[in-house]
Amino acid sequence: MAHTETHAGISAPERQVFGSGQNGVATIVAALRAWRRAVVGRKALAELTPDQLRDIGYPRDDIGHPQDNRPVLEIKAGLMTKLMSMR
Repeated sequence: MAHTETHAGISAPERQVFGSGQNGVATIVAALRAWRRAVVGRKALAELTPDQLRDIGYPRDDIGHPQDNRPVLEIKAGLMTKLMSMR
């Protein structure tokens, strides 16, 4: 009779989440700076009027006409003929 063994391929993580020493601190500082930039950007956008947002091209659902964001379906000449021939 054959003998088989199974081994779990799971081991403990070798590193901590943020690395170690100065690299970990640098990672945390970079993450905090990115978070702060995101917060400042959101606050700046919140202070703009709808006209200013439209001027900079920022997409908002409540700004502009509903037709602006509507998907467009382009049908080229000969499409029906091609589809019917594929049938």
